Order: sequence, then C-alpha cells, then structure tokens
Amino acid sequence: MQIVEKSGEGLSRVYGVTIPASDLNEKLETRIKELTPQLTIRGFRPGKVPPAHVRRLHGKALMAEVVEQSLSESTQKIIEDSKVRPAGDPDLKPDGDLQQVIEGKADLSYEISFEVMPEIEVMDLSSIALTRPVYEPTDEEVAEALGELAAQNKTYEERTGKTVKARKDDKVVIDFVGRLDGEAFEGGTAADAELVLGAGQFIPGFEDQLVGAKPGSDVTVKVTFPEDYPAENLKGKEVEFEVKVKAVKAPKDSELDDALAERLGVESLDKLKELLKTNLENQYAGAARFKLKRALLDVLDSKHDFPLPPKMVESEFASIWRQVQADKAREGGLSEEDAGKTDEQLEAEYRKIAARRVRLGLLMAEIGRDGGVTISEQELAEAMRQEAMRYGPQAQQVFDFLRREPAAQAQLRAPIFEEKVVDLILEKAKVEDARISREDLLKEEDMPEGY
Repeated sequence: MQIVEKSGEGLSRVYGVTIPASDLNEKLETRIKELTPQLTIRGFRPGKVPPAHVRRLHGKALMAEVVEQSLSESTQKIIEDSKVRPAGDPDLKPDGDLQQVIEGKADLSYEISFEVMPEIEVMDLSSIALTRPVYEPTDEEVAEALGELAAQNKTYEERTGKTVKARKDDKVVIDFVGRLDGEAFEGGTAADAELVLGAGQFIPGFEDQLVGAKPGSDVTVKVTFPEDYPAENLKGKEVEFEVKVKAVKAPKDSELDDALAERLGVESLDKLKELLKTNLENQYAGAARFKLKRALLDVLDSKHDFPLPPKMVESEFASIWRQVQADKAREGGLSEEDAGKTDEQLEAEYRKIAARRVRLGLLMAEIGRDGGVTISEQELAEAMRQEAMRYGPQAQQVFDFLRREPAAQAQLRAPIFEEKVVDLILEKAKVEDARISREDLLKEEDMPEGY
C-alpha cells in the first residue's frame, strides 16, 4: 500500500492511497479459503467446493467486501500514523474504474480528505472571575403563587332556580352529537362532557353559543372546523351539534385551606406553601444558572481564538439557516429584530453565531476531555426516561427507540456533558454571589454579537 500526502494546509488533510491489485487478490484468496469450509453447494460435498468454483460464484461480491475492508483499514492507518483527531467523517474519492478493481484487474486508488481538530490552548480556568446572581422568593410571592393555584383549581356549584342561564366562566355538563351533512361523524359524540364556557376547550364558536342556555334545554350549535384541523374529513367543514344541557355550574373560588391542599394531593396547606416556595426557588435558581452560564461562555469565547474546521462551521450554519427559512415561511414570520434585515445581513450574522457555537463546542469538549468528564450509563438512562415521559402514552415506545439508537442517545448526552463541564469550570473559577432583584434576575438581556 502506498500513501502520499497531497495537502496539509491549515486544518485540511488530503492523502492519495494506492493498494495494488495483487494485494487485493491475495486478500480475496484468503477470504475464499476462510469461507469454503462453510459453504454448501449442490453437487459438492460440504467443505469440498473447489476455490476456483467459489471464485466464479462469489468472486465479485467477496472482492467488494475486500475493497470495503481495505478502504476502512487504510483510512484508519492514515489517521493513526498522522496522529491527528478528525473533525468529522473522512471523504473518499475513488480514482479510476472501480469495476475493474472489483474484477481484480486494477489497483485500488483513491483520495481521502478530512479536517482535523485544531490545537486548543485552554486559558487558566482559575483566572475566570464571575458573579452569581442570587434571589430568594418572598412570602408575598408564595402567597401570590398560592392564589394563582387556587384560581386554577376552582370548584363549581350547580346553579338552581327557574331563571338560571349559563354565563361565561360557568361550567356546563352536556351531551352532544355532531353531524356533518346530517350524518354523525366519528369523535363528534360525548355524554356528560364538562365544558367551561370561554376556556377555549372546543373549536371556536362552540362555547359562545351555549352562553345563555338553561339547564335541561336543547341547543343546536353550528360551527365551522378550522382549515388546519387534524381530521382531514372535517377541515373547513360546517357541522351542527345537537347539544343537551344537563347542568349549569357557577365557579367558586377555592378557599386557601387544607381542603385545597388535599384536592391537589398534598397533606396540608403548610406543606403546599412549602412546595410552592421550593418551586419558586428552583425557578430562580434556574434563571441564575442561565445568567451565570451565559457570562461564563462569553468569557470563554472572548479569551480563545483558534482556527475552526470549515465543514463544522458550515454544517452548523446550515442547521441554523434551515430554521431561519422555516421561521420566515410560518405565520408570524421572523422575530421583530430580524424582520427588517436582508438575507445577506441575516446570513452574515448567523454565520457569526455558527462560528461561536462551534468554537465553544470544541472548547468545552477539550476542557471536558482534559478534566475526565464522563457520562455514566445511569445518567444516560435517566435522561432517556425523562425524555420518554414527555410523550405520555407513547413513553415506552420512545424509550425503546432511544435505547437502540446511538444517534438519539448522543443528542441526550450532549447537554449533560455540557452542564458537567460548566460545573467543572465553575469549581475552578472565582465565583462570588451577589443579591439582585427579581426584576433584574428575570430581565432579558441583549445578547452579544454572534451569540
């Protein structure tokens, strides 16, 4: 095998490789000898098939295997001998007629090109100075959260009397049958359905037509399904619902007592307040973590400058640009900040973002590698479980998919790895706590250029 370095500028590497046909044929003969004892071919006793006959029957297929193996082995040898870390999968470009190679009549010649990881000199992490924002929830905030929770968990009492009529925010108990062109359609029938008028639970217009309805009354509700409704047979169609109003119930604010807590599955009101305070603490801690991490990434980005693999940057930009184009196409379009910019302006800005992401990604990977950061199987399993739980009834199917798909697992590993690297850096950096207001903690800040 002959290997010649054709180019080694910057992070790009290009090699020319030639494997003589004689070497390939020798490997083919070895492969035939290995396979022959296992073959059962009509007209020959097991293990007694002549090698020449095996070559006639399976020579091309076996040579294709030999070629593929040779490509893999030679590529690995180049990477090991050059002592570099590829920044992506190598590109292989055959030179010559591959069919002639398969037939054993020509040398295997190809060009291999790849980008290598840059040399990264990590700054002294102990020299980083950061301020961690700190905010503790007040009793007033806990009381506000408790009030909102009580409002979301109202009780309803049945309205009685001869003049009772359903009002907005009332809950009605109804039976209904939906008809399209006079025929009941699938999914359009229910009994004892509970509906809060004005909550937007049903298709637009349905709830409005029940305002003023009396208990025991029959109401014909006419509505038009939205054009984007999931059921194809109902998109944009006018339908009628025959509705029987069985009861009208008025909302009643929940008392802030142990009974409210018990309805929510908590043993007492004091315990509920404790849980709400913990929830607020977690929210504020998350916001503080975001600000601290963002400040850390800004420092790392500003203190490091090294060449970036062009293909990695281009791939990251392509991913961002696809999202930009999707945003332009959807209703609402781009953000207010981007809406007035030309494609050229947007492309220039998002290329900076792509470069920043790649730079920080490579830097975090280097710091994690030097620091021995790893992700345990238990941590990965917990991440898969949490991801699967987001899909409700399909959780088990999603979990099974994640267990057998390495690429999906890699997407779950990435954020775990990043957070562990951030923790590693924060342990070495100088971090001082500073109390700030709730408004400052939750305030959205302008992002730096290229963020």
